[in-house]
Amino acid sequence: MTSTAPRPAARPNVVLAVLVAAGIAFALSQTLVLPALPVLAREYDASTTATAWVVTGFLLSASVATPVIGKLGDLYGKGRVLTVVLLLFGLGGLVNALAGSIEVLIAGRVLQGVAGGVFPLAFGIIRDVFPRERVPGAISLISAVFGIGAGVGLPLSGVIVDHTDVSLLFWLSLVALPAALAAHLVVPATPPGPRSTVDWPGALLLSGALASLLLGVTQASRWSWGSPRTLGLLALGLVLGAVWVRVESRVAQPLIELRVLRQPAVAATNLTGLLVGLAMFSGFLLIPQLAQSPESTGYGLGASATVAGLLLLPSAVGQLVAGPVAGRLGVRFGFRATLVLGTGLTATSFLVLAVLHTAAWHLLLGGFLLGMGIAFAFASMANLIVAAVRQEEVGIATGINTVTRTVGGAFGSAVSSAILATTLGAGGLPSRGGYTAAFAFSAVAALAATASATRVPVARRAEQPAEAARTAA
Repeated sequence: MTSTAPRPAARPNVVLAVLVAAGIAFALSQTLVLPALPVLAREYDASTTATAWVVTGFLLSASVATPVIGKLGDLYGKGRVLTVVLLLFGLGGLVNALAGSIEVLIAGRVLQGVAGGVFPLAFGIIRDVFPRERVPGAISLISAVFGIGAGVGLPLSGVIVDHTDVSLLFWLSLVALPAALAAHLVVPATPPGPRSTVDWPGALLLSGALASLLLGVTQASRWSWGSPRTLGLLALGLVLGAVWVRVESRVAQPLIELRVLRQPAVAATNLTGLLVGLAMFSGFLLIPQLAQSPESTGYGLGASATVAGLLLLPSAVGQLVAGPVAGRLGVRFGFRATLVLGTGLTATSFLVLAVLHTAAWHLLLGGFLLGMGIAFAFASMANLIVAAVRQEEVGIATGINTVTRTVGGAFGSAVSSAILATTLGAGGLPSRGGYTAAFAFSAVAALAATASATRVPVARRAEQPAEAARTAA
């Protein structure tokens, strides 16, 4: 009988390099436009609200597409779907670079958000085709890329905004095109999952729920948290989420098996991911903004966009240092232990920043600790999820974990902005106490993530049936 087992990667290092390139392309695009928003508003003669959709549209698209792309990869082959996703991402970058209006630019960013599915696809490919002993390290590296790309995006954007044309931000996305070709050529074909159909009604409901929640959160700083629009969108998101759960529990072939989300390892890891994402993106917002505040405030450094972005480089360095180590420590001591270490380091970084944030070295130290924490946390979460679910469920399960981080990031940015807004002085700038409170809020979120991480059950045994099945096949 012909085996349907995945074909092992003949050159795992080459495959891993392709997956890293794909992950960096998406991760960079998360934060690359943030320092450029004022410039984009001037370039396209657009309002601040309209320009904010360059970020909001991308977040919404990524959150909606990620679980659907993960499911499509499980059904039709992860390598094939990865190639298509990278082509769409590159096409979106081309649209952005040539955009003649803010509306076209937003459309291109929405198209690029589809590449949020890169990460669950990459995790699934690693689980399918890598030697067992290399799976934890490879997953840790791809997980670190998620944070490294986001951390590098800010300083790189500052350099581009200050010294070149802003369209270069989007031409950089074309790196996805050679990555798509490489994925087509070197990623081994993974077999499609069992014959089934995509639960499009479930996908539509989940998309509506995520879009409503994210839109309400990201616009709350403009509409106010108590406005009817904000409350209405949040309520609609919760209602649609409840309807989605009811529908998924009744259909024969759901988009997501709810029993997977109910597994203690998956549920606790997703909650931790939500809280880590909240703290991480709050830091990415606060550090550059504080650095660019005038020295006359008593806390600001008066830095340019380039210098403010460079102050986040230690965050990327911390992730580069911790990423490769996380996999080895996780194998030796268990990924729950390294998850607790990661969330603890993240909490420490924000406790440091809450007390010390008036000198460049304060921000450099806090950023380095934050990067270390993120690397350990992301690597551990991905490995815990992959070990806890069946092989055919890896794509959708890791996709949901990615979405929880994105939703957490949206909440973190919105809440931090709201905290700063409550302390605006006569010059329209937040007080030092506002930054202290915002950093303290992030520290509390990271401490809550640590508490959640301690509740993740040890899931190493969950990997054995899938590995046994692979060996038998």
